[in-house]
Amino acid sequence: MIDIGSRLARHKLLPFTMSESAEILKQQFSQSLGLPWTDILLASRLEELLKEEAFSYRNRIYSPIVTLWAMLYQVLSADKSLRNTVKCITTWLTAAGIQPPSSDTGAYSKARSRFPESLLQRLIPESAECLAQPLSPEHLWCGRPVKVYDGTTVLMADSAANQASYPQHGNQTAGCGFPIARLVVFFCLVTGAVASACIASWDTSEIVMSRLLYQDLEVGDVVMADQAYGSYVDLAIIQQHRADGVLRKHHARKTDFRKGNKHGIGDHQVTWHKPAQRPEHMSEQDFALIPQTLVVREVCLRLSLKGFRDQHIIVVTTLLDAQRYSAGQLTRLYGWRWPVAEVNLRHLKTTLKMEMLSAKTPDMVRKDIWVHLLGYNLLRSLMELAAPLADNARTQLSVQGARQHESV
Repeated sequence: MIDIGSRLARHKLLPFTMSESAEILKQQFSQSLGLPWTDILLASRLEELLKEEAFSYRNRIYSPIVTLWAMLYQVLSADKSLRNTVKCITTWLTAAGIQPPSSDTGAYSKARSRFPESLLQRLIPESAECLAQPLSPEHLWCGRPVKVYDGTTVLMADSAANQASYPQHGNQTAGCGFPIARLVVFFCLVTGAVASACIASWDTSEIVMSRLLYQDLEVGDVVMADQAYGSYVDLAIIQQHRADGVLRKHHARKTDFRKGNKHGIGDHQVTWHKPAQRPEHMSEQDFALIPQTLVVREVCLRLSLKGFRDQHIIVVTTLLDAQRYSAGQLTRLYGWRWPVAEVNLRHLKTTLKMEMLSAKTPDMVRKDIWVHLLGYNLLRSLMELAAPLADNARTQLSVQGARQHESV
């Protein structure tokens, strides 16, 4: 670490080298973003990933690491403008006695555009894994890691490039709407962190996008989602990855609890049969890998959420052990879906102001989304430090509060 004070005392008129200036900025961003985050965004690990991505860069102030931290600072600040971020950089360098770069945003803007999107994508699951590492089996639901997923949409600047890749809604008159991107996110149930995500145009089905994310599942995972995903194909694909699903059954599907192997009132085991028609997005080869039958449990749950009327729903699950995964345990699990998935998406769009992106090109739109997701995970790291490892403590923590703490 560079001793700024002693350097200034000895060499007040000598300029710092480019690498030293970059190191000072890394120290300043580390302090501004919160020290716990350095455990997730280790400079050494970032250097490794840059080498793996075969990303070459010159030794300048806006190195990839400084650029990444600047982008995080930008999305987590109340003022998300490029000018505000560059102003902070010039202020820090001036305070350190260094000739700052131009206050023009061009250099920082170019550094953002050069930053590899693939690296941002890789940092999402890595940051989520770092948060999950301290967890022990008693912090998990029935000893199993659970991933909750849901989808949303975000708007972006109305440019020709954005309209071409992410066209506005078909119901809107040309020139009277904004380009729209669809986003599907997998959240970790315990930490609330984003484990993986998928970005596409608004007219892409959330079901198609979620099935692309199934490849990120790990052995032993439990997947939870609403009724839009409770199909035979979804459960079969989840099982192919040696994971299990707890999905709300669509209200249009009939359920007769008088049939099948009964485990209790409103809880039975039945056999589902493979649909005759192949989904349009699936290849014949992938559809052929889907088994002809699937044994599942259908369970009626009574959900009691604060501020809502009690609701009876039916979930379908591949968790067949009714002793270990009782109806009460499933009720407890599914009761967390709304505060974990939908509320966290609201935090991303409203608290972090991701609902309207200012980027004018599709690649920068995607990078902006990835940086918001990464910044959200880093806020979650602060929340993990603030809460004992207990379910009820986490639900009382505020993403906005963590963001305000970071800004102090």
